[in-house]
Order: sequence, then structure tokens, then C-alpha cells
Amino acid sequence: MLLDIRKLTIDFPPSRKRKAVRALKEFSLRLEAGESVSIVGESGSGKTTLIRCISGHVTPVSGSVSLFGADLSEASSQEIVALRRRCGVVSQDPYGSLPPTLSVLEAVMEPWLLVRGREARQAGEHKARELLDELGIGREEILSSKVRLSLSGGQRQRVAIARALVLEPELLLCDEPTSMQDASTRGDILRILQRRQETGMSMLFVTHDLFLARKAAPRGLVLYRGEAVEEGLCRDFLASPQHPYTKALVAALPKLSSSATYAGESGGR
Repeated sequence: MLLDIRKLTIDFPPSRKRKAVRALKEFSLRLEAGESVSIVGESGSGKTTLIRCISGHVTPVSGSVSLFGADLSEASSQEIVALRRRCGVVSQDPYGSLPPTLSVLEAVMEPWLLVRGREARQAGEHKARELLDELGIGREEILSSKVRLSLSGGQRQRVAIARALVLEPELLLCDEPTSMQDASTRGDILRILQRRQETGMSMLFVTHDLFLARKAAPRGLVLYRGEAVEEGLCRDFLASPQHPYTKALVAALPKLSSSATYAGESGGR
């Protein structure tokens, strides 16, 4: 079992600006190697907290998370670092998650060099260039420019995806990875991720968009106020939603004509 989450509950204590918050309540999810799941929900539903807990950055009140067979609550800090290296994480915030003083190429190479060492720099640069070109950021003047000076939000997001993929992770944790993309680029990114899934990569794809959820993974789970309220095939959420919240999500979707195509909807799942 690649990922086994059982009755996970996460609370955030009160602060000057807010009351105590229960971010997740008895959440459970199992993910086999090579499987992908979409997590759907609105802002504040607990999606980002779930990603942060899986990567070992948030400690639950109760329940357990087993990653690659290791219980995170029993793992040492060194063991958690080793587990993280088998994962790629695309943060919801590409402005805060990328090192601002590095060039675009260096930002993507950095995880490779930290794990493989400086002696593997040439191979790391080749891998980074290959990924960035695949993601539409291949121009030399962009690769050599500083992250903080020259990139749009959409470009930063694609750099973050390349950085997450550079070590060929077994599990990719994506938190709204296409939120800053236009329609055509969004479809390109989904196809890039699907190619990795076809070669064995597992993925959790977090989104508020049911159309994207269906494209990203066959199976999905709907989060509402920290609870999993519906689980099954993403296509069934769209065709026959069962929970009132899922029904509200479907009702809010744009109505497409028979000839219209949503970003990334042609081909694939």
C-alpha cells in the first residue's frame, strides 16, 4: 500500500484572528502504487491541510498516515525526509514555494542536486531542461533569469511542476497545480501528468473543479468542511451526484454545448 490514511483528524488551535478550526475529521483514504485520486472541494475544505499532513508538515490530533509502508507518527525526522524524497509536491502558491534568488534552471535542478550530489550536476541540468521544455519554458533567456524577476504566475506554476517531477517521484501531491493556466496550457499539463501516471507514478490531484478532477484521475473524493462526503468515480459525480454539496458543485458548473470542449476534455479519461 503506497498511502493508507485512517480516520485522520486535524485541529488548528485558536489564535487572535480566529477560533479553533477542525480542518479534517476522521478522513480515510487508501492509494495503491500506480493509482491516482482527485480530491475535490472548495477553499477551506481541508484539501491543502491533507497534502501538508501527508508530506509530514502537519501533525494530526488522531488517526494515522502510512506512507510507503511507514507510519509517519513513528518515523524519525530523518526517515520523514527520506519519505519526502520519494514524493513530489506542487504547492498551491508558486510565489512562496520557489526559491526567489535562483534562476529558473537552478530552481528545478535544486532538488536533484540535494539528493544526487554536485557530481550529478550535468545529468540534473539535462533533466531540468527536458522538463521545462516539455512544460513550454524552453527559451534560454527565461531559464537563466531569476525566478522572482521575470515569471508570470502561470510560468511559476509550471516551474513548480518541473521541480516536483525532476526526481521522478513515486507519488505526486498536486495542490491546484493548474489554477493560473489558460485553457490550452491546462490541458497540456494534464496530459504531461497523465503520461507519468501511465509509467507508474501515483498522484493526488487537489482541485475545486469537477471537470479537472475527472480528467486528472478516474477515482475521486469530495471534501466538505473537513469531511469526505462522497467517494467514487469522478464521472459519476458529474452524471449522478449523491451528496447535496456535490450536487451544488455540479449545478455551479458552466453548461457546455455538445460542440464545446472544456480544457483538457478531448481524449483521455
